[in-house]
Amino acid sequence: MLYSMVEIQKAALLPFRAMNSLNGLWLKNPLNPFANTGVVKQMAAASDFFDAVTKNYGKPEWRISKAITNGIEYGITPKIVWQKPWCSLVNFKRTIVGKSNLKHQQVLPKVLIVAPLSGHFATLLRGTVETYLRDHDVYITDWADAQNVPLLHGRFDLDDYIEYVREVISFIGPNCHVLAVCQPGPPVLAAIAMMSEDEDPCTPSSMIFVGSPIDARKSPTVTNKLAEDRPFTWFKSNMIYTVPPPSLGAFRRVYPGFVQLASFMSMNQDRHIDAHKQYFEHLVQGDDDGAAKHREFYDEYLAVLDLTEEFYLQTIEKIFQEHHLPLGKFRYRGRLVKPEFITKTALLTVEGELDDISGIGQTQAAHGICPNIPIDMKADHVQEGVGHYGVFTGRKFANFVYPIERDFIAKHNK
Repeated sequence: MLYSMVEIQKAALLPFRAMNSLNGLWLKNPLNPFANTGVVKQMAAASDFFDAVTKNYGKPEWRISKAITNGIEYGITPKIVWQKPWCSLVNFKRTIVGKSNLKHQQVLPKVLIVAPLSGHFATLLRGTVETYLRDHDVYITDWADAQNVPLLHGRFDLDDYIEYVREVISFIGPNCHVLAVCQPGPPVLAAIAMMSEDEDPCTPSSMIFVGSPIDARKSPTVTNKLAEDRPFTWFKSNMIYTVPPPSLGAFRRVYPGFVQLASFMSMNQDRHIDAHKQYFEHLVQGDDDGAAKHREFYDEYLAVLDLTEEFYLQTIEKIFQEHHLPLGKFRYRGRLVKPEFITKTALLTVEGELDDISGIGQTQAAHGICPNIPIDMKADHVQEGVGHYGVFTGRKFANFVYPIERDFIAKHNK
């Protein structure tokens, strides 16, 4: 019922949005003799603000067009190189721009960024990708929105997620380096553990876990406590809804992205309110740069996707309530996952000092879970002064965190 009500509300707002758009065009039109008066500026700002808060945010574009590596400029084209119903693997293809003495493109370390499937699209990691393109051949998992996957494609659960991760690693081939950001940590570690046990030639050379709930018992945050304090049946009864027609995924049971978004925003409600107040002031003052930065952030932040019921509930149960991985009882299709078999894949963990989603120690726990990795193939870094998002995007990530990750990959690149 809730999902249908949200869709009805979106449809009901369409005529008002159309009227508001026409009104905004006139208010800001240079032919309007009152366009520069204070009252009309406020009315125009209100028009833009209404458009922003009622907009239906779709999947964002990558908007990455170039990268500079060792002084050489490359044009960048995101290209899907592997695809299944629930995930596309995107590779950022390079083309040398202008004249260069290079006869062949440089051979760069291959890095797979496993994007989180936790409410946002993979483009949330745009800054991560842009930074990594300086020195690497970058691939990223682009997970599907369950709202758009027809029922004929069947279920998608945590085991399927692990299977997809293993398949894309194998597709990229030997000597791949894997960066798992937040949610993917446990399933990525499980996939690599099984590849190691199977002596798979495509087992990654290194794995980097960033702000990830490897062991959610460590320094529990508000998110962790919510998952633990509520019974499993509560999540099934209160967080799962049915996708209504005419969506492609109609009648699929999902954890809607808008529910996840409401949870995200409630954690920092005052901050979001202040940000929108500042946005309105930027619009009134004609501060185009300030308004553009706000729109750029929220165009990404407010674009959300749905998770399948089975994937969401299994993640709650196995990762956040019963802690299967650190307790040594994580299973993939009945097979016990054994991280002790990881001996040839280097391990780096990265955490943020102020992370309010994955607390200090949750990611570091990977070192204890993987006891047989040689000490000279392990490293840990806690970045001061950053929260959850600061460990994979932004200025401090680019200046302090990324160089550590880059050098770690270079050290273990075969």
